[in-house]
Amino acid sequence: MIEIKAVSAVITDALLKSLQATYSMNWYGIHGFEHWCRVRENGLRLAGINGANPKVIEYFAFFHDNQRLSDGRDPMHGSRAAELIRSQFIEHLDLSQADIDLLCDACENHSKGWLEGPLTLQTCWDADRLDLNRVGIMPDRTKMCTDAAREEVVMKWAIERSNAWAQGSSR
Repeated sequence: MIEIKAVSAVITDALLKSLQATYSMNWYGIHGFEHWCRVRENGLRLAGINGANPKVIEYFAFFHDNQRLSDGRDPMHGSRAAELIRSQFIEHLDLSQADIDLLCDACENHSKGWLEGPLTLQTCWDADRLDLNRVGIMPDRTKMCTDAAREEVVMKWAIERSNAWAQGSSR
């Protein structure tokens, strides 16, 4: 099991404990902590290539699936995540109001398949989509928003990480 401890200066012990308290599903399941860590790493790698806002990406990684009620179809989970941010976490995030709005937009719309929006928003969505192989869905270049996510080396790297988790998972 992974010890729950700070992931970065942005994702602190206190934030993780609060996120765990608001997460009703299996912390180590397909939409839980390990997925969030991979989405974070995917997003930071993409941001290093394309210049997207890394803080928004880190917060997105740890909030976007936090309000899921099931591992199956749950079309409102992104909206619930955005509401959670606005109602319980807004004062604890080191972001401007514009970046909080961007984060909430990224969470609210991440599972809609959209491709258009500001670069940081697109990078958040790509970071999540690059981890689809964990549930048996091969990431599709045509459904990636950014050139960085469509790079063969990035896709291969992300797919291998996602695949390794899925093969080692008994979840």
